Amino acid sequence: MTEPIKILLLAANPKDTQPLRLGEEIREIEAALRQANYRDRFELIPKFAVRVNDLRDEMLHVSPQIVHFSGHGAGESGLVLEDDTGKQSLVGTEALARWFKLFADTVECVLLNACYSEVQAEAINQHIRYVIGMNQAIGDRAAIEFAKGFYTALGAGRAIEAAFEIGCASLDLRSIPESSKPQLKIKPDSDAEWVSRKLTVEPEPNAKSEPSATPNSQTPVVQPKSQPKSDRSDVTNRPITNAQNSQGFINNARSVTQHFGNQTTINTGGGDYAGRDLYQGDRSPDSDTRRSCRN
Repeated sequence: MTEPIKILLLAANPKDTQPLRLGEEIREIEAALRQANYRDRFELIPKFAVRVNDLRDEMLHVSPQIVHFSGHGAGESGLVLEDDTGKQSLVGTEALARWFKLFADTVECVLLNACYSEVQAEAINQHIRYVIGMNQAIGDRAAIEFAKGFYTALGAGRAIEAAFEIGCASLDLRSIPESSKPQLKIKPDSDAEWVSRKLTVEPEPNAKSEPSATPNSQTPVVQPKSQPKSDRSDVTNRPITNAQNSQGFINNARSVTQHFGNQTTINTGGGDYAGRDLYQGDRSPDSDTRRSCRN
């Protein structure tokens, strides 16, 4: 059986930054994939309160095909992770580009759902086929809706380029005036049909045929027992896992792996819509508060 497409979701909301609704974003992504046509072909692996060491350890352990960062951005200064005390720790653009270069043979797509992350997207795109970043401050509501649309399309078997466009169009459908902020960077000679190709199930080799019985054979014929049909929409008897045991998920460093054959409940934590960058003054009047621009 073909290996699932692994999505490593790295969420960071240091305690000295404005609270974000990252729990809601993860919940929407999980729901979109769980209801998708190809839900059994995806594996979502969220990691909370991500520190620099977590970035290294989780990518080495999981070996993902898609890496999604959700949190604060600081423009040219980099992305905001956490230090050992739960406070912000910046990871610079060049360091991120050098790191992802080491995973160019396995990572197909990187999504940086943080404000002013286009500069990191451009640097990482030197080595990774598809990288999505934000060219401005983006509001929490827009960031969540874009992610939901993007993964809904991937789960339906659409290629990454098409999924990106569907994510942007989802903002327009919701009358969220930020659909021009996500930017897709494509490395030359990329495989536009990567997702569709990965979702194609290879047929199992035909079993060797047994010699058929002769008409005069006395061998009794055993009728196969009928197998009950599986109902993929029936989730009433599936186990439920509580992914959080603390107040919200912020600064909870426990890793939770979610398989879409199971339901998962996630505590979304606190905070209202916030920006996803560190520039509080850059808040346009036509959007919700920034993701600290995600700020």
